[in-house]
Amino acid sequence: MSKYYLNYLEELEAEAIYIVREVYAQFQNPVILFSGGKDSILVTHLAKKAFYPANIPFPLMHIDTGHNFPETIQFRDKLIEELKARLLVGSVQESIDKGRVAEEKGKNATRNALQITTLLDIIENEKIDCAIGGGRRDEEKARAKERFFSHRDDFGQWDPKNQRPELWNLLNGKHFEGEHFRAFPISNWTEMDVWNYISKENIKIPSLYLAHEREVVWRNNSWIPNSEFLKLEENEKVETKKIRFRTLGDITITGGIESEADTIEKIVTEVASMRKTERGNRSDDKRSETAMEDRKREGYF
Repeated sequence: MSKYYLNYLEELEAEAIYIVREVYAQFQNPVILFSGGKDSILVTHLAKKAFYPANIPFPLMHIDTGHNFPETIQFRDKLIEELKARLLVGSVQESIDKGRVAEEKGKNATRNALQITTLLDIIENEKIDCAIGGGRRDEEKARAKERFFSHRDDFGQWDPKNQRPELWNLLNGKHFEGEHFRAFPISNWTEMDVWNYISKENIKIPSLYLAHEREVVWRNNSWIPNSEFLKLEENEKVETKKIRFRTLGDITITGGIESEADTIEKIVTEVASMRKTERGNRSDDKRSETAMEDRKREGYF
């Protein structure tokens, strides 16, 4: 009698696909939160496998801050075309223009927190009852508190003390009108798992993750990309370095690392020796010890 075994990547894949299918089964109007980063690309790939040979049966949603890497937007548009998927876009600039939020000022100004209002507005306007995200528990201590199905109240807020039990992976998506859920299919994946799976599945990723020459500025102990949005201080200078990015956000807050890893195989080797979390170069997470959790309580991704 033959026995059927799954290796650890196949187990993670099966778990994630199960959660994506549970979202489709339990909710009326779900979406995939798509940032153009590796984790949202991975979740989209898993959704594609979950419903193959049919197309993904729900749209992708991108919150556009207006401060994206150009490469990210180009990658997003090409992927949407290939998937024949519907794309919902929420514009932070529109939220600013309408007076819904006020733009930050100063050297370390960012639009990162401003995404919360735009996200909650589009969730309400489109009557979205579940937003599937690429958050992982190993990324940051606040995300380690998340369940697969994460409840949000009718104000879009998250209470880490009010999480529902998920014994035996039984997921409860029941909610009152006005409330919604976030779902995190790759919660149990690590950064290494993500890269090993990307290598195994030959998943396309933005070139930003691979080491390349780029103009950068040393700020907040990270190499911040030079751009039209970056205001240089007197003691700062633009340098050209061979860097790559471990995580992608706004171009104004995403720090790169010096690296020679210009292939997926080299990235896997590099990540294996890392001793800092991948979000260690995100300046928005350095504002306070609870920066991420504070944003999540207000409705952040």
